[in-house]
Amino acid sequence: MASFGNAFSSSIGKKLIMGITGLFLILFLIVHCFINSLIFLNDGGLTFNLGANFMATNWLIRGSEVILMLGLIVHAVQGLRLTFQNQAARPVKYAVNNGNANSKWYSRSMGLLGTLLLIFLIVHLSNFWVVSRFTGIPTEDANGREDLYAVMKLTFQNIWIVVLYELAMVSLAYHLLHGFASSFQTLGWNHRKYTPLIKGLGVWYSIIIALLFAAMPVAFYTGLIK
Repeated sequence: MASFGNAFSSSIGKKLIMGITGLFLILFLIVHCFINSLIFLNDGGLTFNLGANFMATNWLIRGSEVILMLGLIVHAVQGLRLTFQNQAARPVKYAVNNGNANSKWYSRSMGLLGTLLLIFLIVHLSNFWVVSRFTGIPTEDANGREDLYAVMKLTFQNIWIVVLYELAMVSLAYHLLHGFASSFQTLGWNHRKYTPLIKGLGVWYSIIIALLFAAMPVAFYTGLIK
């Protein structure tokens, strides 16, 4: 049992946990982005509220949320631990550091990007998840469902929240650019033929997911969707 615990507390074990939780979050973002993108149907939020209601009442989804929260916390904590561990291993920086020659700047800034996303996540959860899951939504749509769409519409009238979301989505895009392919690599899914495909897919995934999420607050704030 001790050796099992030591395996996951080692540097390799921490990276393995990051890879597993990273893939789980990648799948979650696909589902979350799809449901949220229903606002672009511009039907007064009826279809979006239907999807949001399903997410809120389905026992499998609710159970997955608990796993997601735990995985997200583990992912964030392990990411910060790895960042601090890497910094401690090299307390004195090189006199000449040409980082771009070996890796992209965002690959070396995952700790910072992850911290910014964690701050954003706290704001996001307090604005929507806590309301929809615990405090309840006082308004209903035309079909009698809780009107989370109305909550989104009201929240995104605040320019500072819109700005925060846009900055967070930039951070998310760069975080995913590194994390998508890195998650597969950490789990040992490397192949001369398929690795370039995974990296290419990761680029498109990072751009599309971030752009869709970033477009939502802007669409509400500018009145493109009612």
